[in-house]
Amino acid sequence: MFTGIVEEIGVIERIDKGKFSAVVRVRAKRVLEGTKVGDSIAVNGICLTVTDIGSGWFTADIMHETLDRSDGGFVSGSEVNLERAMAADGRFGGHIVAGHVDGIGRIVKIRRDDTAVWYNIQTNKGIMKYIVEKGSVTIDGISLTVAKVGESDFSVSAIPHTAEVTVLKNKREGDKVNIETDIIGKYVEKLLTNRNEENCKSGITKEFLQMYGF
Repeated sequence: MFTGIVEEIGVIERIDKGKFSAVVRVRAKRVLEGTKVGDSIAVNGICLTVTDIGSGWFTADIMHETLDRSDGGFVSGSEVNLERAMAADGRFGGHIVAGHVDGIGRIVKIRRDDTAVWYNIQTNKGIMKYIVEKGSVTIDGISLTVAKVGESDFSVSAIPHTAEVTVLKNKREGDKVNIETDIIGKYVEKLLTNRNEENCKSGITKEFLQMYGF
């Protein structure tokens, strides 16, 4: 479990790609404090398990599913957002983040105003149905609030501090980002879908209830 509050920016030192998976080595500092093999670290919003750790670096395996759903931006020398799993006694500064990327989006417009940097992100319908105005969304591991919602795009705004201490400062129009939608919405949808299916199987429908005076 993560919060979407980035702790530091790391650097991809090396990535060794196999046919269906990869091993990535990340240079870091703060997130290594108290970390041991088997712990979880979110890398650009992707929950990865630490497989080896050394002085100023850690490695993690990336599975085929992760490579398929994420933006594929793991390139040697690239900067990444890093966050350790939430401590039980820590402050919950963002929102519930699982580190399971739902898909990718593309930044179609960036604009600045007096107090914020606005990012307009285009993505597919499967993700857009979970995007709610004033709700939460995770972009490359960063917890952000949805400001506006369109048919195939949405906008978030970040204060200059957030942009500066995350990889948002490197983003340009046309760049891809990892998106994780709010997990609560997905659970609610699943529960409602199951309930509707059970009602149909049992023969209890709106018409049935109306027929007998309900």
